[in-house]
Amino acid sequence: MAYFISLLLGVLILYVLIAFIFSLIPTSVKADTYHEEKVDMYILSNGVHSEFVVPVKSKWIDWNKLFPYSNTKGQNPDQHYVGIGWGDKGFYLQTPEWKDLKASVAFKAAFGLSESALHVTYYQKMTENELCIPVQIDSSQYKILIDYVLGSIDVGADNKPIYIKTNAQYGLDDAFYEAKGSYNLFFTCNTWTNTGLKRAKMPAAVWTIFESGVMNKYRKK
Repeated sequence: MAYFISLLLGVLILYVLIAFIFSLIPTSVKADTYHEEKVDMYILSNGVHSEFVVPVKSKWIDWNKLFPYSNTKGQNPDQHYVGIGWGDKGFYLQTPEWKDLKASVAFKAAFGLSESALHVTYYQKMTENELCIPVQIDSSQYKILIDYVLGSIDVGADNKPIYIKTNAQYGLDDAFYEAKGSYNLFFTCNTWTNTGLKRAKMPAAVWTIFESGVMNKYRKK
């Protein structure tokens, strides 16, 4: 038993060390293309989980048509930004705070045994700080991010996002939707965000499971 515990602890330490090292290695970034339109967005974090925040409406997409305001408790149409994050469905719906975390939820999440969900939150305005960082990208990069999010949505027979009816919302302006893929030790909510940034040739880590692996690429040194 002591040998098994030591082996397990060693594997865990190695996993965290490798994840930390890879989160520090940056990927290539797209060069400026001044002939394209610019889009103002944000990289948002709650200290553990990172996500994109983009304009609700643009010439390329109206997110309200995919994720209706009517699915939020507040049903407030006076919103200018939308935050989109991906994560484990059990964490989202059953763990409002860390003290509420169940061993069964953590086990399923760690080993990819549960479903995933998109968390969509509307905002009237954004406040810039260390956890909410403004980024300007061009239209081609934004289109890549749009396609990335669309590819993560699990749709129903009507080809629309599947709204999750629950009382587990975090506030008046958010809602959950079924998503593709499974959260696991090697692909977390932050890996999802980081992967989208990489595809759009934005600052990102080679691979990360940590919030810091995403946010530190945008925080001022």
